[in-house]
Amino acid sequence: MNVLLLGSGGREHALAWKLAQSPRLGKLFAAPGNPGIAEHAEIVKLDAGDHRAVVDFCRRHAVDLVVIGPEGPLVDGLADNLRATGFAVFGPSRAAAQLEGSKGYTKDLCARYGIPTARYARASDRLAAEAALQEFGAPVVIKADGLAAGKGVVVAATDDEALAALDLMFDGGLGAGGAVVVEEFLEGEEASFFALADGETVVPFGTAQDHKRVGDGDTGPNTGGMGAYSPASIVTAAMSERVMSEIIEPTMRAMAERGAPFSGILYAGLMLTAEGPKLIEYNVRFGDPECQVLMMRLESDLLALMDAAAHGRLAEEEAPRFSRDAALTVVIAAKGYPGTPERGGAIRIGDVGEAKIFHAGTAIAGDGLVAVGGRVLGVTARGATVAEARAAAYAAVDSIDFPSGFSRRDIGWREMARGGWRGDGGAC
Repeated sequence: MNVLLLGSGGREHALAWKLAQSPRLGKLFAAPGNPGIAEHAEIVKLDAGDHRAVVDFCRRHAVDLVVIGPEGPLVDGLADNLRATGFAVFGPSRAAAQLEGSKGYTKDLCARYGIPTARYARASDRLAAEAALQEFGAPVVIKADGLAAGKGVVVAATDDEALAALDLMFDGGLGAGGAVVVEEFLEGEEASFFALADGETVVPFGTAQDHKRVGDGDTGPNTGGMGAYSPASIVTAAMSERVMSEIIEPTMRAMAERGAPFSGILYAGLMLTAEGPKLIEYNVRFGDPECQVLMMRLESDLLALMDAAAHGRLAEEEAPRFSRDAALTVVIAAKGYPGTPERGGAIRIGDVGEAKIFHAGTAIAGDGLVAVGGRVLGVTARGATVAEARAAAYAAVDSIDFPSGFSRRDIGWREMARGGWRGDGGAC
């Protein structure tokens, strides 16, 4: 099979690395790619926003499957245009991608179909948002309604912080699209739950726990993710069954009822509360850096699973298999992130042992590797326990010479506090 992978981040590098291991793979193309992806794919110049150019490329190169990594092209309807011209796509339609493209859409869907989530109010202007703040009180969660590259969520501990968040979203952008969602603050622990779907069949596809705050101890502003580990043992087998029956499966039925059946990967950000799991938000693609730890643990043929999902044959495939090992990713970011990152910093990668370095914001300049983005590298390792995976990942981090980079030093701290994953907790 010839495959076109769209995207340029650490998520796409992890997907390219895993796709390249499939015996079914013929030629792997990637656009725009990055230096890490180039180790596994032929990099091509192609703008995912130019749908006609993507279709023409697929025709010229006999592409059998298009894998759309980031959310932007999905929300923009690229999958629809490819399918309309006869190409198989791993990723949802524009209508189904609203689950990520509009947080208000998803909250309304949850309310209508009884899917557990936080109480909320939608506001399309500043005055309505301020009224909602008075109703909820602090602490409160404020979300930009549109896409915001993982940074459109503010957890405001005080009224002043909440008002500052409104300033940012209505005056500073952040993808708010002229609207926000104001939510009650939920108590509990967050976890990431993934499900693979083909429009009818849906199966679990692993768990992880992300670290959104930029600083150690979960301090500082939210980022796109500073690290992750998998599995999240707090999502036990019993909890996974609840998530599937109370959140994922009702969502699938709701989308089918609305004429927008979901296919691809559905990523549920969860809060595990005293009352049970509640949906924080949906993403309609793999998370980054959660994808990196999932791919390190996945033992199934990724291409076979993606192809089955794209063709509505998921029920015919063996359920996804994951190693009992744990995996952990440490993100190395450029100084200044999540604000304005320093660009051009030289990177020298030393002996990283069995760890895998997934490139995110890198480029080749002259004979060397340099940073060109906020999150630059995802250093990922496996181990029989979270402690082993973490030790291997940080040993690799310490072998990388990147003076203008930084990382958190406490990735996996919650799991370590619980004693660490040992492959016996029933999580996937």
